[in-house]
Amino acid sequence: MSEEADRPNVVIRAADRPGDLGWVVMAHGEIYDRQFGWGADFEALVARIVADYASGHSPAPEAAWVAEVDGERAGCVLLVADDEPRVAKLRVLLVTPTARGLGLGARLVEESLTFARAAGYRSVTLWTTGNLVSARRIYEHFGFALTEEEPAHLFGHDLVGQTWTLDLVTPFTP
Repeated sequence: MSEEADRPNVVIRAADRPGDLGWVVMAHGEIYDRQFGWGADFEALVARIVADYASGHSPAPEAAWVAEVDGERAGCVLLVADDEPRVAKLRVLLVTPTARGLGLGARLVEESLTFARAAGYRSVTLWTTGNLVSARRIYEHFGFALTEEEPAHLFGHDLVGQTWTLDLVTPFTP
């Protein structure tokens, strides 16, 4: 068998099929509970984010993507407008454990940032927790800077909440 035949088929597509947004909530709930012990409080947060997107997003400045590996959902991300003009938020980035190492997280973020630039955003922000080291590496790779950090008790655990920001106006050189 050739090396090319062994390589998985990876597709990044719009999250516009029935079940896509439900999968985003379910995958976050199951994976984060299994990996970090974050229970229903975290899943409820993701459900609110996804519900807000589903019920009120405008297609010109907001979008969602799903990564598939061999036809199965394996990752996701949303880009939504912030309350501040020309600022977008990157939300609910996830890659399933079995698909990690394929570059899906970086491809999803890259797709989001390309969309954000085309939509005319001047910056993109995101909120995460300090324990998500792999995600942080992706954000740093694209030039996001840590702009705020605060200890918090979230999802039943002591964590460090972090806000990261990317300036889309000033060119970034990795």
